[in-house]
Amino acid sequence: MNLVITMLIGLGIGTMVELLLPGHSKSELVLAVLLGIAGALLARLVGERGGWFTKADPASFVGSALGAIVVLLVYGALFRRRHRL
Repeated sequence: MNLVITMLIGLGIGTMVELLLPGHSKSELVLAVLLGIAGALLARLVGERGGWFTKADPASFVGSALGAIVVLLVYGALFRRRHRL
C-alpha cells in the first residue's frame, strides 16, 4: 500500500471520529486528523517490520485503520475533558 493511501486512511478515520463526537472545534478536528495519520503510519511501520503483512497485502489497510483508531482511543481516554452532568 502506498504511503499516501496510508495517510488518507488516517485522515479519514480521524475526521470521522471527531465529527461523530459531540461538541467538536476546529483545533480538535486538526488534532484528531494528525493523530489518525500518526496511528495509521505507526501501525503500518510496526506491521511491516514485525512481518505481519507486506505493503501489497490487504491486511495493511486493516492494520492502518486499526492503528488510527487505537491511537485516537488512547488519546481520548487519557486527555479528553470529561463532561459532567
